[in-house]
Amino acid sequence: MTTDGTGLTGLVQIQLFDQNGDIKLEEVVKNKITDVGDEYYAKMGIVAINPANASAPTEADGMKLGSGATAETKAGAGAHLVTYLSGSNVAFDASYPQTANLGTGLGWNIIYRTTWNAGVGTHAALTEATICNNVASNLTGTAANTISRVIFSAINKTATDVLVITWNHKMLGA
Repeated sequence: MTTDGTGLTGLVQIQLFDQNGDIKLEEVVKNKITDVGDEYYAKMGIVAINPANASAPTEADGMKLGSGATAETKAGAGAHLVTYLSGSNVAFDASYPQTANLGTGLGWNIIYRTTWNAGVGTHAALTEATICNNVASNLTGTAANTISRVIFSAINKTATDVLVITWNHKMLGA
C-alpha cells in the first residue's frame, strides 16, 4: 500500500510569559497523536450518523503537564504523561477548541489552547504535556486518556509566570 501524504499531523506552540506579560520563551515542536487520538478523531467523524448511529468517544477536555523524558509513542509508555505534575490539570481556554480552514486544498486545523496562570503548573523543569479526556482527575492518566503528547525543552515556570500551550492538529484528505 502506498501513502499519499494525507492524514493528521500536529504542531505545538509553547509560550512562557513573565509577570509583566513579556514573552520569556517561545518554542514550536511536533507532537505525537496517539493511537487513542487516531481513534478519537475517527469516531468523532461518524458520531450519530445513521444507520449505525455511532456513539461519541469521551471528549477531550484539557491538558496536563509533566517532567518526564520518555520519547513520545503512538501506544504504550510514551503515549501518556510519564511524570505528572500534580495540580497541572487545566481545562481548555474558554473559546477553545476551534477550527481553522487553511485554504482550498490545504486542509483544516483543529486548535486547542490551555493557559496555566501564575501559581499553576509551577515547576523548574517542565518537559511534557498532553491533551487528555480526564482533566477533572488530578492524576497522570493512562494512554487510554491521552489524545496527544508532546516533549519539549525543559521550561522553568516560576510562580509568577504564565504558560500558554497551543496545539494545531492539521487534517488533510486526499
